[in-house]
Amino acid sequence: MEDGMATKINWECPYCGSKAVVREGQDLQKYRFEFDMDNRHGYQALNSLVVVCPNADCREYTLNVSICDHRQTGPSQWSDMPPKQKWRLCPQSTAKVFPNYIPDLIRADYEEACLIVDLSPKASATLARRCLQAMIRDFWNAAGKNLFEEIDKIKDQVDPETWDAMDSLRKLGNIGAHMEKDISLIVEVDQDEAVLLISLIETLFSEWYIHRYERLQRMAKIKAVAAQKEAERKGSDT
Repeated sequence: MEDGMATKINWECPYCGSKAVVREGQDLQKYRFEFDMDNRHGYQALNSLVVVCPNADCREYTLNVSICDHRQTGPSQWSDMPPKQKWRLCPQSTAKVFPNYIPDLIRADYEEACLIVDLSPKASATLARRCLQAMIRDFWNAAGKNLFEEIDKIKDQVDPETWDAMDSLRKLGNIGAHMEKDISLIVEVDQDEAVLLISLIETLFSEWYIHRYERLQRMAKIKAVAAQKEAERKGSDT
């Protein structure tokens, strides 16, 4: 059963980056399909969400689907349980487009981490870890025998919050990168955790590469303006 309440969400378009509040009946539509048919899992609910970008220059749509158990939670009351599985159908990846002055191999690992985050959060976390290591080596020119050493080498170069977040990414990425000593111990990385790791990579792209590029561009413009004014001054003296 639907709750009858119109949905509105804060939304960012994965195509153009526009941010907006989208409302059901305008740029957002929810669709629902319930079934039982005596299947072994009991009553199921399939929910889909379609959002069309409000930006007139974009108007792309996104499509997400999830499935959950639908259970009786009281007299004449049925409720959806938390989603058992989610699918991002359009677009299949949440990867943002970053400038090509970020090295190709780093962007490729980031894009792959985004592509598989729903299918295999543990593998996505491992790729995010690999991406972080490549960034530290490229941007900070810090190399060590392992990622722990490399993160430690730049401890004085970044703020404490960023350093802690990078070390946390390393630890979560290790779950997929290294086998536990006790092979019967299974430690999972869930989808929300993997998405957080990807968001850290995006933050570091902006704070490291993009900030440096924009700073260099501003400095170059200042030098160019100063050189032009100097040339004009010398010209007026002749």
